Amino acid sequence: MKFIALHSRGGDYLIVASNVAWLRSAENGQTQIGIVGGQPLLVAGSMEEIAAKLVADA
Repeated sequence: MKFIALHSRGGDYLIVASNVAWLRSAENGQTQIGIVGGQPLLVAGSMEEIAAKLVADA
């Protein structure tokens, strides 16, 4: 299990890449991340940036 650090405007998250179900573009250059069994997270960065980080670190 690998944790990936993602930044948001309200704080930082460490998430498990294998628990990411979906990505959705949000306002102001942010992305919503759907987590299996949890509430979506709002993080800073485009979908492409977040996807690249998930793939590179997974």
